[in-house]
Amino acid sequence: MSENLIDMALIKSISGIRGTIGGKPGESLSPVDIVKFAAAFGTWAQQRNKKSGLKVIVGRDARKSGSMVNSLVITTLRSLGINVVDLGMATTPTVELAVTGTHADGGIIITASHNPAEWNALKLLNEKGEFLSAQDGMKVLEIAASEDFNFISNNLTGSLEQDDTWGKRHIDLILDLKLVDIKAIKNAGLTVAIDCVNSVGGIILPQLLSSLGVEKVIELNTIPDGNFAHNPEPLPENLKDISAFVVRGKADIGFVVDPDVDRLAIVCEDGIMFGEEYTLVSVSDYVLKNTPGNTVSNLSSTKALRDITTGYGCKHYSASVGEVNVVEEMKKRDAVIGGEGNGGVIYPELHYGRDALVGIALFLSHLAKLKIKCSALRKLYPQYVIAKKKLTLNPAKEFTRITQAVKDHFKGNLTDERDGLWIEHLNGWVQIRKSNTEPIMRIYAEGRTDQEADDLANIVIEIVKKT
Repeated sequence: MSENLIDMALIKSISGIRGTIGGKPGESLSPVDIVKFAAAFGTWAQQRNKKSGLKVIVGRDARKSGSMVNSLVITTLRSLGINVVDLGMATTPTVELAVTGTHADGGIIITASHNPAEWNALKLLNEKGEFLSAQDGMKVLEIAASEDFNFISNNLTGSLEQDDTWGKRHIDLILDLKLVDIKAIKNAGLTVAIDCVNSVGGIILPQLLSSLGVEKVIELNTIPDGNFAHNPEPLPENLKDISAFVVRGKADIGFVVDPDVDRLAIVCEDGIMFGEEYTLVSVSDYVLKNTPGNTVSNLSSTKALRDITTGYGCKHYSASVGEVNVVEEMKKRDAVIGGEGNGGVIYPELHYGRDALVGIALFLSHLAKLKIKCSALRKLYPQYVIAKKKLTLNPAKEFTRITQAVKDHFKGNLTDERDGLWIEHLNGWVQIRKSNTEPIMRIYAEGRTDQEADDLANIVIEIVKKT
């Protein structure tokens, strides 16, 4: 068996289906699986809306498999009698905005986000342009498993419309936001470097920056051909080229996005990473300074957001990991800003979805108005470090037994069991979570220093080994 086949994978979850392209049906993201899942989503949308002439928005990132997957998805939806609006290559947040902007009944984004180039996926949106709830996601999975589809005859085929205007509309909506200060950005005369990993960010980031008044943009990996120049997850170990590029080009700041542009990483003028956890912290600081209110982040995100929020006399709330959970909590708390510590900024004034583009616009407004260097801005925030580790989970060890042992060790500390086990600690927290897709357990720990975070994580690892 080839190495390629060994690595084949297909992961079905409430948020959609993702996998490596090729291989056998049911074992990887084959054409059969794409059709089955697109049909399940279309059927779910029909059952949910109980009307004819449904409209679904489709968009994709720049992966080489994108056009093939796109064709299968569109043909399947049309075969159900659903009208399709194809945005072509578009960011995830652009598709989300197009769903509500066209009063569509749902959306499918063809992207495997930060996964490597051989992967692709279908991300599913409801009529609000938001990811499906757990209940709705389960319903789609059930329909796919039962293959309870009803395709229509030839003369009832759904229509197909091509619409490439939504990138510009997305930018225009951002420019209209009260907190986006185009004049301040233009007057700052910033040189901005970008790394778009040769996906759809390469199309829209230069347009956004030009519209914001940035006259000097230096580009790295902006050809949207799907040839990912590095591992597409925007983590420090994958971003050495852009760090050097920022210093060499004497840029004031560097922006890095993942293939579908919902996560934002920032590089300071000295080539040092701003820190993916601090993308949301800095943007929230700017938003709270101008529009005080509640904030929300997931349990695995830095405590710095809570520190910043309480400093403005406002309240911070946590949510389980996952964008849909953060959005639900944000609505419940009427939050003015929220997101996830992976560089995911959710700004409800625009829409309820992670959006690197609005993150860039708000961050540049913040930096330009403060008139300081990017590295100086980073030093304004509380310093925390998160250690991320994982352990292979022995099937003989029940996760409930492990969590109880950890709880016993930290008896008296504040705990939260909405998402695995989260325990507050003196200068941070520790969290253990069981993976839904692999036989592993993730251990995240936050402290003021690398040593403190590592020590806390290692305490938990030792407890698990002895349990």
